[in-house]
Amino acid sequence: MSDRWDGPGGQATRSRTGEVPGQRAGESGSAPRPGGRAAAREAARSHGGKRSRRRARSAPRGRRILKIAGLSLAIIVLGTAGVGWWFYQHLNGNINSVALNGKGGSETADAFGRTPINILVMGSDGRTSKADCKLGGGCSQTGVQTGNGNADVQMVVHVSADRSNATVMSIPRDTMVNVPACKDSENGESTAGYYGQINSALRYGPACQVATIHQLTGIPIDHFVKLDFSGVVKMSDAVGGVSVCVNNNVYDTYSHLKLSRGTHTLKGEAALEFVRSRHGFGDGSDLGRTLSQHIFLGAMIRKFKSAGTLTDPAAVYDLADAATKALTVDDGLGSVKKLIGLAADVNKVPTKRMTFTTMQTAPDPSDTNRVVVGGGAKDLFASIAGDQSLSTGSGKKAKATSTATASTVPASRIAVTVENGTEITGRASDVANALTGQGFSSATTTANAPSPSATTTLTYGTGQKAEAQTAAKALGLSSKHLQQGTGTGLTLVIGGDWTTGTAYPGGSSSPAPADTKAAVSDANAQTADQAKDCAKVSPYKTVSLNGVPMTPAQAYAAATNKKDSDD
Repeated sequence: MSDRWDGPGGQATRSRTGEVPGQRAGESGSAPRPGGRAAAREAARSHGGKRSRRRARSAPRGRRILKIAGLSLAIIVLGTAGVGWWFYQHLNGNINSVALNGKGGSETADAFGRTPINILVMGSDGRTSKADCKLGGGCSQTGVQTGNGNADVQMVVHVSADRSNATVMSIPRDTMVNVPACKDSENGESTAGYYGQINSALRYGPACQVATIHQLTGIPIDHFVKLDFSGVVKMSDAVGGVSVCVNNNVYDTYSHLKLSRGTHTLKGEAALEFVRSRHGFGDGSDLGRTLSQHIFLGAMIRKFKSAGTLTDPAAVYDLADAATKALTVDDGLGSVKKLIGLAADVNKVPTKRMTFTTMQTAPDPSDTNRVVVGGGAKDLFASIAGDQSLSTGSGKKAKATSTATASTVPASRIAVTVENGTEITGRASDVANALTGQGFSSATTTANAPSPSATTTLTYGTGQKAEAQTAAKALGLSSKHLQQGTGTGLTLVIGGDWTTGTAYPGGSSSPAPADTKAAVSDANAQTADQAKDCAKVSPYKTVSLNGVPMTPAQAYAAATNKKDSDD
């Protein structure tokens, strides 16, 4: 931003002379007389110099007019700049930021020095204000609550290093995980770590939620954005409402969402009811809710990108003011300039290359109301961590990766026998753990080499060269370390030339490519350009009206005295 005290009005005022604009020096403002300049001078002499005195009086008057005009212009310029400066400071003052302190790891730049962006977007269920108590309910006995609440919405938003594609991965709130040791820098709440529901980590601060998801997925999390109930209301109002579709009549008696079949534009509380509804869609669990949230977000992104939304000054002001008031972010995003930069990066990605997914899950053996990480999730995690697109250039879901070339062999299909050929205890375990951490098969094993080895080798069986090349790339080994054997499988012998670390010294290791077909399998993948997708209303008796279990459609028909959410 240029200095508001150095506007064009001041420069224009300083550059003016005392002459009336458009006049040459020595000319009057009247029409030219016949005979040219000589005749005009003669006429002036015959009038005793009165013309020259009139001209002399006109110059100061011209200067006064110019001074007034220049002063007025300067006031306008300074006033406009002052409003801009006030607006900028006002927005910065709205933002609440919290330090991450490296809890989410860090990204690695690609060959061109570009880095991906990974943001954890959280929706808190905390009733920490009167507005949230009114919207969320449940404060009649407790009153306004303190603390962070639970992260009932958790989405990892990945923007590729080249800004050509993006992936949004929802993690169901009912997922059971190991929460690491954490301490909230804001209120001092701490935990030594525990096994529990993933959304509970937010109680120990946003950085703890980031650390929990980083530990679970291996994805570096650069930033976080947290919204509460009132934040969703403000954002939906600021964009003028979000258009969504439901495939049947629905009344979720818990979130209070009530809509007839078809398309609706939702604002305010209606938007909040839609994104909070877990009993209205799918199987009535949090898995169904993530799909309807993806539909809502896709519609909001299309609204952001639509003509007029970002070119209307009033709309931009409302949106910026609402966004900065609604968000809590990490200190890496704690200014208007940084948020604008992030928005610009996201805006570069076409909607057909923004892929929404839900982390694959499996039932928790010890609790039917909870889930654990499913089998395909490792490939989804690896594809995001490896900056792999889950959509094609046409916006379709990624197809199966070919095993014909080394660069596309999925790590999940490769098991390696790691043998320690050094005299250093634990070398095989260190390297094997690094491989499984990059998504290699859990069938990877360790052993001691039959005899000490001075050099590191990776031996592969017939037809397994491509697999060996994938493993070598992940470890930083060059082609000179590879050799074909007579047996089957891959055997890595760690030699005396590699005594420390999990990447070969001087090598250029990189994450092994993930199986993108497995990554989107059972992940309910869809792209942001799918405007005709409707949220699927639950066909099960997931709600209750007057104590009677019903389907959401039955509840809609029975609740004739309840207004629709968009009325």
